[in-house]
Amino acid sequence: QVQLVESGGGLVQPGGSLRLSCAASGSIFSISTMTWNRQAPGKQRELVAAITSGGRINYADSVKGRFTISRDNAKSTVYLQMNSLKPEDTAVYYCRLQHNSAFRKYDSWGQGTQVTVSS
Repeated sequence: QVQLVESGGGLVQPGGSLRLSCAASGSIFSISTMTWNRQAPGKQRELVAAITSGGRINYADSVKGRFTISRDNAKSTVYLQMNSLKPEDTAVYYCRLQHNSAFRKYDSWGQGTQVTVSS
């Protein structure tokens, strides 16, 4: 099983920025799809951004133009740069690793990191 460890969350004022990191163990990071997801209190978990092993990227409409997902395969780490943060971005942010092979399915979640946007 792959272990994912997120970091970089915290309290920030509206309009501010944060950079989240998610480091993966094991050797399959570079061939996996990585996503950032978030869950606000009382709401369902939602996909924020995704990046495939080939570098294809997608964003939720609510974060387009403000958030940037990237990956460093040499460090087995995926990042989420969050700019122009809004109070509605407040949530626990989780990274997820997914990879399917002919022999095994990988689907791992991190423990989550809290992001609070408030003045």
